Amino acid sequence: MKLSLVVPCYNEEDVVYDFYKETNKVFADKVDSYEFVFVNDGSKDKTYEILKAIHKVSDNVKVINFSRNFGKEAAMYAGLCNTTGDYTCVIDADLQQRPEVVLEMLHILENDSSVDCIAAYQESRKESKVVSLLKNGFYKLMNVISEVEFYPGASDFRLMRRKMVDEVVKLTEYHRFSKGLFSFVGFNTKYIPYEVQQRAAGESKWSVAKLFIYAVEGIVGYTTAPLKLATFAGIGFVAAAFIYLVIALIAGIISGSLSSAVAIITLLLLIGGIQFIFTGVIGEYLARAYMQGKNRPVFIVKEMLTYEDEESE
Repeated sequence: MKLSLVVPCYNEEDVVYDFYKETNKVFADKVDSYEFVFVNDGSKDKTYEILKAIHKVSDNVKVINFSRNFGKEAAMYAGLCNTTGDYTCVIDADLQQRPEVVLEMLHILENDSSVDCIAAYQESRKESKVVSLLKNGFYKLMNVISEVEFYPGASDFRLMRRKMVDEVVKLTEYHRFSKGLFSFVGFNTKYIPYEVQQRAAGESKWSVAKLFIYAVEGIVGYTTAPLKLATFAGIGFVAAAFIYLVIALIAGIISGSLSSAVAIITLLLLIGGIQFIFTGVIGEYLARAYMQGKNRPVFIVKEMLTYEDEESE
């Protein structure tokens, strides 16, 4: 059985060689056949130069070099499209996700044919309470409004059988949200806890703002509930505005003053603001349909280094 490791890289010059060396050390005498599929996602540092040096001295390394930064989702997709293993694992290069956990995943799949995928989730989060609260709220919301299940805390760090990988790569949508894609294709997934380690070097690429944008991608990509909510909210606010208007007019007539006009104007401005918000929600869906309609590629490969050509010579 062959194992493929998909490793997205963006400005990982400080850690990528350590990841490669540490993984080889952990896999020694434990994994008979495996390959690395590194995807350089438009790094601005020396990541690609280091990957080329690794490829030069290795017989199991592929390097996919993007023409620019397309994002981690595109990098994962490119990696999955170029794996050849019976099992495929998506793992970060910063050593926060340890190769020892990959061995644990591999052991489960090899000993339980009913399981198609092993997904890791953080048992204890090493992040602020605010961020943790927001993430938990996101998963609860998604499980209420989405048609697919989202396991709380589950990451992209997972090991899949070939048949599941083949189905995932068939999903060619431009705006990708892998957690949703993995759930959408189905298959029997087992979730195991893992402890996130400290980064070997460098800084996290995820900020609160980027996490928020990522959450919006998930919501818009996997449910139309916001559109339905806009309809019901519109009906509710129109009814509330009418009732408030009637009450304000009656109160004004009784008191002999129609000063409540200020309150009415305020209410109308509030309703107008809410309408703009929901117009923006509709715009998000239209924008995604527009981009998908262009049929642009999810990623563009500038250069690809493979070991397979060398083996055939």
